[in-house]
Amino acid sequence: MIAEIGGHRFEWGSRTYVMGIVNVTPDSFSGDGLGEDRAAAVAQGLRMVEEGADLLDVGGESTRPGHVPISATEEIARTEEVVRRLSKESGVAVSIDTYKIDVAEAAVAAGATIVNDVLGLARTPALAELAARHDCALIVMHNQDGTEYSGDVIAEVKRFLRASVDEAIAAGVPRERILIDPGIGFGKTADQNWEVMRRLEELRELEQPVLIGTSRKSFIGKLLDLPVTDRLEGTAATVTAAILRGADVVRVHDVLEMVRVVRVADRMSR
Repeated sequence: MIAEIGGHRFEWGSRTYVMGIVNVTPDSFSGDGLGEDRAAAVAQGLRMVEEGADLLDVGGESTRPGHVPISATEEIARTEEVVRRLSKESGVAVSIDTYKIDVAEAAVAAGATIVNDVLGLARTPALAELAARHDCALIVMHNQDGTEYSGDVIAEVKRFLRASVDEAIAAGVPRERILIDPGIGFGKTADQNWEVMRRLEELRELEQPVLIGTSRKSFIGKLLDLPVTDRLEGTAATVTAAILRGADVVRVHDVLEMVRVVRVADRMSR
């Protein structure tokens, strides 16, 4: 499956693509939030591309547990200039990490060619129409309130993502431009996150490119009893496992190190 996204060619299944995380937030769970320092965010994104990132994901609102929501106006103020400059200067496809239609519209007007919805269209189905109208790719992530599941967790994740994909296709987004994300760390206990990771191959049944975001997350910290600043090796292990189970994109904070991990894992798996 081949997708053209913002003038860039992605051959899903041929190799693993690395997405660098650019958090223009003061309260990121990972400790890498840059507040409102747009110049620092742009510099970080450009450095990530130099280190080997294939895509950049710009976010202006934290999604950590207990985060304080911000207005769309504030989120646009944090992200719009960063997206515009990275779209012009980085040479890679730029994604906007938001579930708000106004934020996504501003980012796409500024040059973003991917919309990353952490709520999987559940709150803002119009994001799919926006992506279709502007020939953007769309990432739909599994998410829910709480960690209670009526049945098997991976079966429910697949059911949710299948519905999101169907909704995106109905809105006009081509199948090859829809990525699915099982939402590691969202609406899941640590044990449920490990269960999803173990059974990641089952997502291939949906026949969509798979994006995985495990970087620095708490389920690694709980297992190793380590703070967020000391989870590099744990992240590397989960990235490797995800690739061996079929991940197409890995979303990471530590680009230089994870690019090396990806090259080794790809050599074993592809």
